[in-house]
Order: sequence, then structure tokens, then C-alpha cells
Amino acid sequence: MARRFRRTRKGITAGFEPQEAELVAGLLDDVARLLDGAAGEAGADAGREGEDPLEALARQLDAAPADAPEDPALARLLPAASRDDDEAAAEFRRFTQEGLADRKRAALLTASATLRRPPPLLLTDDEARAWVTALTDLRLVLAQRLGLETDDDAALVALRAAEADEDDPTSWTASIYDFLTWLQEGLAEVLLRDLPAAGGPPRR
Repeated sequence: MARRFRRTRKGITAGFEPQEAELVAGLLDDVARLLDGAAGEAGADAGREGEDPLEALARQLDAAPADAPEDPALARLLPAASRDDDEAAAEFRRFTQEGLADRKRAALLTASATLRRPPPLLLTDDEARAWVTALTDLRLVLAQRLGLETDDDAALVALRAAEADEDDPTSWTASIYDFLTWLQEGLAEVLLRDLPAAGGPPRR
């Protein structure tokens, strides 16, 4: 059974059973792969020899994706900047999607790599922040797969999670979503506890 995140003198730690660590690492890798194609070809062949830097930038922007991803889960990870102005949303996506996808992918792979170290799990503050980002994105993907749109949907999923029936894919996915929510809440509490109170030193 996983043990909640807590801060120690060596760093932020948590306990995972081997199968739990393998499951979460695999899911993080899956979402990282989902993001692999999100940047299009903008980053490829970025610097041709002798090419003017401005021409290179223009070529990369031309190659950058402007349309929303077809996969609804990927669209949640890389949302439109505007729902009312398609042209503005496309232009914003062209300039920002590659960088956003890269940052999200880096956080996911960082979290996955920490789970593949010899136990116990011990995180630096930077790794812990990557974990928060990675868990947010992993939960977004699972929420989309589960069809979560409202608080009522989330309440129903919590009930399905309590069943944890491996023969029922929805129940099993719901139980994983519930587990990840528990992990993220615990880690967020640790990081928030370290924030300084108004006018005071950081709390430890």
C-alpha cells in the first residue's frame, strides 16, 4: 500500500509497492508518448546551415500545428487559448503548442524516471514540482477517458472507484484516478506547507 508524501531531511519521500510504482510509471510514459506528436515538425531540422535565423523561425512556425488535436484527451492537455475566436486560437497554438508539449513531456518523464530508481522514492523540490505537473496531466487524460465533465461525474467515478473491479475497465480506471488524486493532494500539501507565511520564514 502506498504511503503518503512527506518531507524529510533528505527530501520529499513516499512509499510505493513495486506494482504501484510500475503502474504509475507506465501511465506517465503513456501520456508522454501521447504528447510526442503534438509539436508537429516545428522542431525538426531547426537550423539549416547558412539559413537566416528569421527565415528559420518563419519556416518552423509554418510547420507548427495550428489545429486542435483530434484526440480529446490531447486536446485537454493542450487546450485552445480562445473558444470564441478560432483564428486567434490557431495563431496562439502555432506559437506555443510545441513548447507547452515539451514542458509537459519533460515533467512526465522526470516523474516516471524517479519511480524507476531503487526505493524508497526520494524527490528533490524540482522533481516534486514536476510530479505535480505530471499528475495533473495524467489525471486530465484519465478524466477524459472516464467522461468527467462535472462535479456530479466525479462523484459517480468515486463510487465506481470504491468497487475497484479489475474485470470492469471503467471501475478499474476510476480506482486509478482516485489513487492519483490522493497522491497529488498529499504532494501538494507538502509543497504548500513549505510556503512562507505572510511576513515569516518558510515553514518546515
